[in-house]
Amino acid sequence: MLIDLENVNKSFDKQKVLNNINLTIDAGQIIGLIGPSGAGKTTLIKTALGMEKADSGVTEVMGTPMPNRKILGKIGYMAQSDALYDNLTAKENLEFFGQLKGLKKQEIASEITRVAGITALTAHLNKRVSLFSGGMKRRLSLALALLGQPKLLVLDEPTVGIDPALRKTIWEELKKLRDKGCGILVTTHVMDEAEQVDQVVMLMGTIIAQDSPAKLKEKYQVKSIEEVFLQAESEVLNNENAGN
Repeated sequence: MLIDLENVNKSFDKQKVLNNINLTIDAGQIIGLIGPSGAGKTTLIKTALGMEKADSGVTEVMGTPMPNRKILGKIGYMAQSDALYDNLTAKENLEFFGQLKGLKKQEIASEITRVAGITALTAHLNKRVSLFSGGMKRRLSLALALLGQPKLLVLDEPTVGIDPALRKTIWEELKKLRDKGCGILVTTHVMDEAEQVDQVVMLMGTIIAQDSPAKLKEKYQVKSIEEVFLQAESEVLNNENAGN
């Protein structure tokens, strides 16, 4: 088990953001986390990885209670906001983060070639990051997460600002990594991406639905994950209004 969350609760001030979250992620599967803005997706990721401390419950990664810096070094993590060194080139950023991950010099060179190819950055490796567009910075952040072929990838909206053709290439690569035994947790607002995961987790502070895309569509008798989400969201809001 790569991620194990049991009865996790998290509040900021008096606002409960995560309510009794139970979620596991195993090797060889892609979990898609979807929900409206403010639903707690980024908070769930940060709490799972120990960047935020849960108020209660169990948060473990690879069998280790979080936070744990050694475990974080084994994870490919891409945040919503790009954490890059603008005064360095793309290649220098990749070399620096490769060293932080403990890759050997020869490994770093081959990994840079691999991840730059996936993210269409090969021609831009020697450009200073300050000259990159927002979309190119997202691609570089994804390349950094892919370095070293980690066993666990945690990607917070990785394809924002990326053109459709490259999004397709990235998803093909994620599926290849999944098939090699990598566990992947990805948040997305793009519903056709949610159709491609092994399990969809719908979050609105609490998990309101979780299953394969096919089973969720069958359960709600609709043709798309977007329709599943709209129906599940409507049910939650109706129940909340009925209780008030």
